Amino acid sequence: MTLILDTSATTPVVTVGTDRARDIEKAARRLTPVAGGRVDSPEWVAAARDGWADLPSALRRPLAAFRRDSGPTGSLLLRGLPVDEAALPATPAAGGSAQHSADVSAAVLVMIAAGLGDPAAFRPEKGGALVQDVVPVPGQEDFQGNAGSVLLTFHTENAFHPHLPDFVMLLCLRADHERVAGLRTACVRQALPLLSPDGRDALFSREFLTAAPPSFGPAAGGTEPHAVLTGAPDDPDVRVDFAATRPLTGRAGQALTELQQIFDLTAQTAYLEPGDLALVDNRVTVHGRTAFRPRYDGQDRWLRRGFVLTDLRRSRAVRPSDGYVVD
Repeated sequence: MTLILDTSATTPVVTVGTDRARDIEKAARRLTPVAGGRVDSPEWVAAARDGWADLPSALRRPLAAFRRDSGPTGSLLLRGLPVDEAALPATPAAGGSAQHSADVSAAVLVMIAAGLGDPAAFRPEKGGALVQDVVPVPGQEDFQGNAGSVLLTFHTENAFHPHLPDFVMLLCLRADHERVAGLRTACVRQALPLLSPDGRDALFSREFLTAAPPSFGPAAGGTEPHAVLTGAPDDPDVRVDFAATRPLTGRAGQALTELQQIFDLTAQTAYLEPGDLALVDNRVTVHGRTAFRPRYDGQDRWLRRGFVLTDLRRSRAVRPSDGYVVD
């Protein structure tokens, strides 16, 4: 079957109705006390996997379809999920913030992760927590990562890593004050027909190096020479971080610039509100964020982040005790 590339498509939106949101919240609350509410424990994750079956079929169906085929944008937005806003504490303001105790939003995130594959984390980043906070941190405004607030450039999540996530999940608990922090996504499926033949050839060649993001620390290293595009010529995967990927040749540099320009041209921007969950197919879609100005007043933008691996066994050698954390 020939892939039909649509450069005009927008991110699909699935709105969860009030009754369905109540059902999801009930399933989440049943999960929170399991295993003492320890989100990172294998017992709690096993319960979350069972809890996936308790979610409404109206939610499970579009998620199953998205896992099979993430479409021309490689993204999906779920709206109206329960996050228990009334119980939210002040937005964390410390680097490395993560959620280790179960609450409604953590349960929702991990149940959906279990439906897409398996939840996963990387030990050097936030200690390998399965549910991580994405919040602005004082003094790290210019940081190219989850703690910053300047423009976050397009990137494949953990592009340097041999076991990068298949899906990235971003659940909004609290929007920024001015509602200007936009999640930007751009899919290689929409960019591909706009690339020049020379640019495409270069991007399929092993003429790039990618360093680890700052959140992994200076010892994380980087890649061997790799291609930015791999796999099927008509529907490739993409692996790039415009803040960390370096071209090794002149033509590779030109191709990287061309790809960045096309991603800017075809980008989608979503302004997340509480209860919005953005899903990004990390194999074909890059993401970033527009700049915003935090106030550090306890009411700043707060997202919960999770990663999904669709084939956990591929990383078995680097996951101690067959757990969910990649070393």
